[in-house]
Amino acid sequence: MLAVIFGRPGCSYCVSAKKLAEKLTAELDNFTYSYVDIYAEGLSKADLSKMIGKPVKTVPQIVVDQIHIGGYTDFEAYIKAIL
Repeated sequence: MLAVIFGRPGCSYCVSAKKLAEKLTAELDNFTYSYVDIYAEGLSKADLSKMIGKPVKTVPQIVVDQIHIGGYTDFEAYIKAIL
């Protein structure tokens, strides 16, 4: 399972999403993640909307195995549902 977290500096939910992903990486053999800083990569929310295929108003935006999950609370609920 590969999670991609799109976030930005100073975002507390982005930090929480990374912490959850780090925990899952340590606990599960089949889980990895990458973090994309949208500012460092020069991505706007409009660019992210095009990539995801849905309007993006907030970060983080999380994609798991190429399926858009949503923000941090959506990611947390998704993980609880599959574990």
